Amino acid sequence: MTNDFIFDLQEVSCAHQGTTVLGPLSLQIRAGSRVAILGANGSGKTTLLRLLDALHYPHSGVASAFGQRIDEASFADDEVNFAFRRRVGLVFQNPDVQLFNPTVFDELAFGPLQLGWPRERILAAVEDSLARLRITHLRQRAPHRLSGGEKKRVALASVLIMEPEVLLLDEPTAALDPESQGEILRFLTEGQGSGRTIVTSTHDLHLVEGIAEHVIVLGAGKLVAQGTPAEILGNEALLRATHLIHSHWHRHADGEVHEHDHLHAHSHVHAAPSITLATSATPYRPLQRSRP
Repeated sequence: MTNDFIFDLQEVSCAHQGTTVLGPLSLQIRAGSRVAILGANGSGKTTLLRLLDALHYPHSGVASAFGQRIDEASFADDEVNFAFRRRVGLVFQNPDVQLFNPTVFDELAFGPLQLGWPRERILAAVEDSLARLRITHLRQRAPHRLSGGEKKRVALASVLIMEPEVLLLDEPTAALDPESQGEILRFLTEGQGSGRTIVTSTHDLHLVEGIAEHVIVLGAGKLVAQGTPAEILGNEALLRATHLIHSHWHRHADGEVHEHDHLHAHSHVHAAPSITLATSATPYRPLQRSRP
């Protein structure tokens, strides 16, 4: 694997109960890059993120992270597993599966405690993380009593406090109200230039230009295309083929029925850049399986 690449997947497939749910696909993710994984529900986005976080192992092909194979044999070694978990953090789509401590303060302190940080460092890191995610007022609240947006921010803070080199985000704005979406987006955009690799899965086209410099498109578990946000968002044929946009019909007051493109997402976040699709589709180009 080239040193520039943190993740290197070569003809990788993942299966669940004997059915292939991802792949075969090949891709590389560069260190320090901001990547969006686009795809409709069921396209394999979550499976890919779990593979990158070594929660799933490939049943065929070769997956590597930091030059280390991602497979059951390698991660049976506690040293390998521990070193990887310090470098890569995943924020789940549903924060309820991630939050389990009695208070928000305890939630943030849990990871550093497991790493053996000294007390003073833990206290300073917790206070800093609470402030950065604007959740200081929640420090003594029980996580299970928080709103959806608050839970997402606490889950994000509990991962970021570990100072991972790679941050994996699974649908970070899903099911959030516009204000909560804006808070998450604010943090992601403010964090640009930090040197951290950020990989975000989403089906919301409104987010892409604000959070990513490279886009990977999945469809039915396959790697369909990749390119810059402008290239992907301007390819109407690709977006239709992967069910990221669809035709929407509505009737005007005068009775006229009108058809127009409708984004897959059902909410609009003003904090993120707006998107104008090309009036005519750019030619569809299948992914070339070569290193970028």
